[in-house]
Amino acid sequence: MTLKTPPTNILLIKSHSMGIGDLLRSSAAWSALKSKWPDAKLHFLMLSNHAGYPSEAFIRSHYLLSSAQFVTVKSGDPGQSKQQQKLPVSEICRAIEQALAGQAIDLVIDFETGGLKTPWITRWIAKRKGAYSVGIAQFPLRGWFYDAAAPSSREYQREHGLARQMDYTEKDFVALAALGIVRNGTRITLHTTAPGAAWQLENPRHVPAHQKMVVLNIGCGTLDALLKRPDLSHLADCMLALFRIQPFQLHLSGAPFEQAVNAEFAALLQSRIQAAGLQCALTDWAGQLSLEQLSGLLAQADLVVSSDSGPYHMAVAVDIPTLCLFNFDTPPSYHTQRGVECLILPDVRAFVSAAQRLLTSSSGE
Repeated sequence: MTLKTPPTNILLIKSHSMGIGDLLRSSAAWSALKSKWPDAKLHFLMLSNHAGYPSEAFIRSHYLLSSAQFVTVKSGDPGQSKQQQKLPVSEICRAIEQALAGQAIDLVIDFETGGLKTPWITRWIAKRKGAYSVGIAQFPLRGWFYDAAAPSSREYQREHGLARQMDYTEKDFVALAALGIVRNGTRITLHTTAPGAAWQLENPRHVPAHQKMVVLNIGCGTLDALLKRPDLSHLADCMLALFRIQPFQLHLSGAPFEQAVNAEFAALLQSRIQAAGLQCALTDWAGQLSLEQLSGLLAQADLVVSSDSGPYHMAVAVDIPTLCLFNFDTPPSYHTQRGVECLILPDVRAFVSAAQRLLTSSSGE
């Protein structure tokens, strides 16, 4: 079977993580596909562990996607992994068939590198839709499921001279290698959605000429992410040092379950600022914004400071100067393009220097 050129409807298959950052990482590959085939419609199919992730509605609204479907592949309490049971393949296939009913597809791309579930589903969809299929020959015989197979991620890494562990954005380009599509620096991307723009109209930016607007996302509020959260006292020291040099309005973002940590940090920072005889306008938005509204807040900022969490990737995708704080070396999570700085346990001086560089870039100086 040969690929129709150019394809008109492309199905993108992913599995595993439904995290905001993990999903947005794929937008670079979507952008590369649209660059090669501008008129093609992109349809996203995610095999998720359970229904109802907040990221579902957010990704459905992404400007590069014509549609997005989320099919649950496990049953049981998502918070108790041992209680979850894999659904029968027949049930998953029925759900996929229903999700794609009436949708023409002429190219199916499986972005996953592991297992045989997505290769089998890719082949099944391709046969039913009369589509060309693409995937990754990660191990012997896996390439048999596809009409065209890219080499393994290890071979891809060696071919492109990637000495370090591949970042999550680059991983999607392994599959695209089968189509001759290369990354060439393509970055993740996000436009402010209609709800985000509406929020901006209701909350217009009002920043004095001598100040900047900084959004801080402490984040990492789930148990498995706490080890990535910056030390609050040290973070307050860093923000105070920056404020002394460049006054700013501070907006805190966060999920509903991060309200307590935001309040704790706000108290620490304000006590330091007041002790220094200064004043800082601070607004805490934790639990008040949808992800789409958050995109509107981030787009208003001169600088976003964040831990390694969803809003970090959102800020990078919106193309706002972003400073991300890491507690340990995490190469797959770094964005290396202009306007982004990733620091590992920075001291106050390193933090302020990086923030100043980013603020200078945001002002066009």
